[in-house]
Amino acid sequence: MTSDSVTSLLSRWRNGDEKALDDLTPLVYDDLRRIAGRFLRSERSGHTLQTTALVNEAFVKLVGADVPFEDRVHFLAIAARIMRRILTDHARRRASRKRGGGLRIETLDEERVGGASVASILDLDDALCRLAEVDERASDSLVLHYFGGMTHAEVAAALGVSPATIDRDLRLGKAWLGNELRNV
Repeated sequence: MTSDSVTSLLSRWRNGDEKALDDLTPLVYDDLRRIAGRFLRSERSGHTLQTTALVNEAFVKLVGADVPFEDRVHFLAIAARIMRRILTDHARRRASRKRGGGLRIETLDEERVGGASVASILDLDDALCRLAEVDERASDSLVLHYFGGMTHAEVAAALGVSPATIDRDLRLGKAWLGNELRNV
């Protein structure tokens, strides 16, 4: 699959060609599964959402979104954000059903969150939202790189900055996020 073919199909789909969506789906499905898998690896064991269900729910939202996808990277960046929102909403519903009593603190990979040892998905989402208030690009960079699995170059393209800027944003964001999660 080339990025150009995905970009071409996205353009055709945006211009009303429904067959383009049928052709696009198998080209991006593995990427969507990879992103979903990365998100779900940081979730509690026994999570009720499985990779395929997360991909399907995200794809339905992507298809229904009124977003002029520019290219493959932009499409996957939006998909990563949608998956994060789906998981956060799922966790919030679960917490509200149990009135907070059933929330478990989950261990996250220290490398992924800049040294933080534990955090729930809600704590992580809250911290990412607080970071977005301070530095939205750093927050977006973290989500796209660590959860979306994008390279520095892909994140840079999605956010319209240089890879060196993304490297700085990731270092800053990881340090900030690690500090926030240590205080949880």
